[in-house]
Amino acid sequence: MSPEKMVRMANQIATFFESKPHAEGVTGVALHISDFWEPRMRKQLFDHIAAGGEGLKPLILEAAANIRPVKAA
Repeated sequence: MSPEKMVRMANQIATFFESKPHAEGVTGVALHISDFWEPRMRKQLFDHIAAGGEGLKPLILEAAANIRPVKAA
């Protein structure tokens, strides 16, 4: 998927969880991405964050440490 689409999708998740108390929002983002994004999508997100995370909402960046890692092949 294009980086722009991935950022847009991640930010839509963050927008939903921004209405929750902060800790609940961080946990919600991490759980949603861990449960519903396939490993390739999570890898792309982690790679984008490692490259600076341009365009991602702060809630995504904060939740990243709690998103299920991608196992190396």
